Amino acid sequence: MKTNQEPDSTIKDQWLYIVVQNPGTGSEQFMGFKTEEDQQEFIPAFETRQEAEQCFLLMPKDVMKNKYEIQAIHRDDLILTARDSGFDLFLMDEKSRIKKKL
Repeated sequence: MKTNQEPDSTIKDQWLYIVVQNPGTGSEQFMGFKTEEDQQEFIPAFETRQEAEQCFLLMPKDVMKNKYEIQAIHRDDLILTARDSGFDLFLMDEKSRIKKKL
């Protein structure tokens, strides 16, 4: 894993949108998934709130037990948090397709 990787200059200093599960509680966490092919754990991130909202409708979730909120987070902070937690970070589109790995 590369930890000293330079930020992608095309989206440097940008805010990304993620889905947070149980926001504002002791069990708050970023919503993560596993890829179907190799069970790789990842956090989906989006360039716009609209993409996040549209993709959220397609995501598996338990709305009876959990609350969800789309939140903006600074790109660099998100990358560090994901890596520290053992997750990859994928930039995704509104149809749940991976644009690229961050």
